[in-house]
Amino acid sequence: MDTSESLGVRDLWTRFELVHAVSYFADESITAAQQAGLRGFWMGYFGFRASPLGPATALEVCDAFYNFAPSMVERAIPDAWQFASPDELLNVRAESAAGALRRLFPAVETLAMDINGVLREAVERPQSLSEFRLFEANRALPPRGDLVEELWQLCTTLREHRGDGHVTALRDSRIGGCEAHILFAADKGVDEAILRDNRGFSTDVWSASATSLIERGLLDTHGALTTRGHTERDTVEAKTDTLALEPWTTAAPRTVTRLVSALDAIAKAITTEGPIPFPNPMGLPRLAL
Repeated sequence: MDTSESLGVRDLWTRFELVHAVSYFADESITAAQQAGLRGFWMGYFGFRASPLGPATALEVCDAFYNFAPSMVERAIPDAWQFASPDELLNVRAESAAGALRRLFPAVETLAMDINGVLREAVERPQSLSEFRLFEANRALPPRGDLVEELWQLCTTLREHRGDGHVTALRDSRIGGCEAHILFAADKGVDEAILRDNRGFSTDVWSASATSLIERGLLDTHGALTTRGHTERDTVEAKTDTLALEPWTTAAPRTVTRLVSALDAIAKAITTEGPIPFPNPMGLPRLAL
């Protein structure tokens, strides 16, 4: 893969992730989840993000999300569907996210008018892939009637496309969800507790996963990445980038660059004025804009 293409799709991911993540961290979204009957931050997270899948079981959500401890998912799913149906939450999450985006970036409607068409073309471009479950579920949703809700939904759908591709790459490398967090923390110097606690893994499971990585030669006994570990992570990231290119393969030249530039202002507003914490369990870096 050309390095510029790789960097371009990663730059798009950081911006899509920021737009998408207001639906979990913004006051508007937290309040909307509570008013819909969901109990606590994590039931709001799982209920909102899983709603395109329909009334999914905890096992189905674990499989699609991949990197959460099953016990954490089971505390929210399927109980969330007793308080609000997935169809109800699809509207609640989009409406509240759009409210947050309008507050954080008042020019968002103009941005939506400018780029929604390009984003829609990108969403429709990939071939149907059954293993891209969250992407396919989001892509199947009807268009939103509101421009800003549609912008949020399109960014969310493309964010889930990259996320599904990343899960595919991890599975191909036989790296489990907990193991992926451990390798990321070792590579990026992130506090392990941020990832472990926010993804629900016990210290025993975390320790057992680290031991497995040591036995496979991906970590040394001090918890640092080995040469093989660096290579394996590079392989996963490269495959993730390759899969993330699919929505853009037949796009006009410089489309990705133009979109990154168009999204910079809203990304800066969310980063500087918004509620998303840094560091965070999503592995999202603070943008230097």
